[in-house]
Amino acid sequence: MKKSFIKISWPNNIETYASEGDDWFLTAEKAGIEIPTGCLTGSCGACEIDVNGETVRACVTNIKSEKEKNLNVSLTTDPFWEN
Repeated sequence: MKKSFIKISWPNNIETYASEGDDWFLTAEKAGIEIPTGCLTGSCGACEIDVNGETVRACVTNIKSEKEKNLNVSLTTDPFWEN
């Protein structure tokens, strides 16, 4: 079965390609983006990113795309985690 690739557009205007199930952190690193982390268990929300307008926690969610083969990612900001 042929693997389909998902195009991801990052906030720094770089585009990368990933497959279903790929890790958000590793894929972001390839684009020069660092997704903030906290607990890495999904409890704190520090790693939240917006994917096509839906907020996901990168530490407990892998890349998936049910219909869209283009994902637009923006980083969620939380004043609690900012310096």
